[in-house]
Amino acid sequence: MKKDTGRVRDQLSQRLLALYHMVDENTRFCDVGCDHGYLSIALVQDGICPKALAMDLRPGPLQRAKMHIESVGLEEKIETRLSDGIAKLKEDEADTVLISGMGGGVIYHILADEEEKAKSIKSLILAPQSQLVLVREYLRDAGYELVSEDMVLEDGKYYPMMKVSYKGKEAKESWKLLGGEEVQEAAMMFGPCLLKQKHPVLKQYLLYRKRVVTSIKDQLPETVSSERREEVEKELHLLELAMSMWEGK
Repeated sequence: MKKDTGRVRDQLSQRLLALYHMVDENTRFCDVGCDHGYLSIALVQDGICPKALAMDLRPGPLQRAKMHIESVGLEEKIETRLSDGIAKLKEDEADTVLISGMGGGVIYHILADEEEKAKSIKSLILAPQSQLVLVREYLRDAGYELVSEDMVLEDGKYYPMMKVSYKGKEAKESWKLLGGEEVQEAAMMFGPCLLKQKHPVLKQYLLYRKRVVTSIKDQLPETVSSERREEVEKELHLLELAMSMWEGK
């Protein structure tokens, strides 16, 4: 196969580029749900990571990743492996593990089902596409320190991402913002670091989500359950609170 010497980093999407920048230099990298393997290739090509492991649950995407890796001549530095989550990751095989491209419920189960293995990894980079509160609350209660967060808007979709590291009980403080119970709820829903740093994409998301939830509220039928109505009103209230926090009010 002819070797392609082009830099893969230049071809990364906004989402993948943001994840690229969250990876520490000189770490052994593992991409769970690697899809085409582009991120592993870019990190090794650029010398950020000496080697990488690209894993996926599905044989098809894994085969495509293998082909892409071979096309740039990096098969000696990037291994591909069929794995359900981190089940096939060996002990002390990776310093940084990325889990992305899947729902929050799946990410939660990957971490909870392999709890001790997950906690032994130096850095986890997570990009859940749903159920962010579930993921954040699990990480907080399990003793993970929130290191950083980012968010990108790509092709009309918002992609939040976070880096965490297991530290134990004292790590809970990293998830807290100054304020009462509702402030902490907003932090879990929208991201403590994103709110604290007044992330510009978060503001776009808050405005977008407020329009969506307001429309849902306006169209609720009279027969809707009180629980559903309260749920919608609660989200709207937390959106307004988050916006006022972002604006520093």
